Amino acid sequence: MKLIRAGIHFYIIGILILSLGISLTIISQLGASPYDALLVGLHRTFGLTIGSWEVVVGLTMVLGNAVVSKAKPEYVALLTSLITGVGIDFWLFVLDGWIILHSWVGQSVSLGLGIVFTGIGIATYLQSSIAPNPLDSSMVVLSDLTGWSFTYSRALISIILVVIAFFFDGAIGIGTLINGLVTGVLIKTFIPYIKLITNTFSKQKKQLAS
Repeated sequence: MKLIRAGIHFYIIGILILSLGISLTIISQLGASPYDALLVGLHRTFGLTIGSWEVVVGLTMVLGNAVVSKAKPEYVALLTSLITGVGIDFWLFVLDGWIILHSWVGQSVSLGLGIVFTGIGIATYLQSSIAPNPLDSSMVVLSDLTGWSFTYSRALISIILVVIAFFFDGAIGIGTLINGLVTGVLIKTFIPYIKLITNTFSKQKKQLAS
């Protein structure tokens, strides 16, 4: 019951939608988000699956956040990385050979759908209080240290990720820029609708319980 009250269903559904969006942006070959571009670069350079690198980079961020903030590692954040990593590998496996993009139009559609699904996925899993995202935790830590807003803190982290991704032959392209500019707007746009669905679901559950 505690997990249901915490929104475990929205958490899992949201991350599955998010991982589908990430996979579509990767498949588009037009550029993934700064974070995902790094995962692809590490995959190309060292092997392992992209989803595996999601967990490795997530753990690195969790440990780094703990060192910088002088606090205990927020290991629960790895749950988000683990589910997202499994989701990415699952969707890439399912879509492999099924989505074959030979034209710029097809790539653009894949990128567009990927960014939209990413926005919907994040807006959905934010309705839960299960576990934070390592990247978001890094943003909070940097904001606390510098006094910057979350927007500037996330922008700096994104720039650092893109630079690192560049040296590892990451999936950097026009999609990386569009991702950075549009995803935040989409999340804000979708959240009210997701909240409406959440409230409707809660009301129906109470009615059934009574």
